[in-house]
Amino acid sequence: MISPFAYAEGTTIDEVVAALSGSCRPLAGGTDLLPLMKKGLAGPERLVNLKTVPGLQTLVRKENGWCVGTLVTLARLARDEEVARELAVLAGAALESASPQLRQRATLGGNLLQRPRCYYFRDPLAHCWLKGGDRCLALRGDNRRHAVFGGGPCYMVHPSDPAVALLALDGAVLTLAPEGLWTIPLASLYQEPRQGAWTESVLDPHTLILAVTIPTPAPGARGAYVKVAERAVWDFSLASVAVQLTLEREMVITARVALGGVAPAPWRAREAEAALLGQRLTEATIARAAAAATAGAKPLPGNGYKVDLMRGVVAEALRRVQEP
Repeated sequence: MISPFAYAEGTTIDEVVAALSGSCRPLAGGTDLLPLMKKGLAGPERLVNLKTVPGLQTLVRKENGWCVGTLVTLARLARDEEVARELAVLAGAALESASPQLRQRATLGGNLLQRPRCYYFRDPLAHCWLKGGDRCLALRGDNRRHAVFGGGPCYMVHPSDPAVALLALDGAVLTLAPEGLWTIPLASLYQEPRQGAWTESVLDPHTLILAVTIPTPAPGARGAYVKVAERAVWDFSLASVAVQLTLEREMVITARVALGGVAPAPWRAREAEAALLGQRLTEATIARAAAAATAGAKPLPGNGYKVDLMRGVVAEALRRVQEP
């Protein structure tokens, strides 16, 4: 049952930021916040509606790159023809997120900051480490969906598909706090679980994401997003990959490979990138890069299958990039 809360409609960005605190939360699409409130996992005393604030729904291609407002929906990202043409990896990730109905409501900013989908965290009766418990219940429990990279003391995986794509695109978030504007690279937005850090992002409750910025891809850039989930719709990744390459005379001159569903934050597969640089996208190169993407993986007893999945999704994404 949701605890009583006050509700206000924001009129300006500055007004909203001034109101934000641990007890006052911004309301965007509400597709994650409201379920958390229903389960008693979030209990804000006040909500401020962002949808009444002008300027947060812009989707603009500028000379030096893209600016995507925090309230742009995943459905809009998935169907925008210019986004699909220039930022195929982001359009693909948006299309793979949630269900068609949820994509109409879910916003990019909210999707980046959604809480983990770990069944122990989402269970109001389970006192896991992320909710102040003394250990991660997945270690001795059902850990089929949990991390194989970067885990401990919590082994949850980050649930956002667009976050993985934005890491591959070298994106950043533009934020506003009472102290002023800050641009945070996507690679620095998330923090791995540690004592004293029980939130997934580095943002404090007084900070609002205004927009996501993405540099213009270089000529010859190609991207692809591949995701494997138990169900075709409205499910979260068991393993996913965002690949963004720049090709010149069939040679890979830049490579960014980001993995999802396998770590507490979107995971940069630098060994796979190194295996691609300076190479043609032959089947041998693809096989080497796919194998390199699993370097350093430490599966739990129930999720060793993710190592094979990672190889498969990386190989499939590279083959899609290879297609004319």
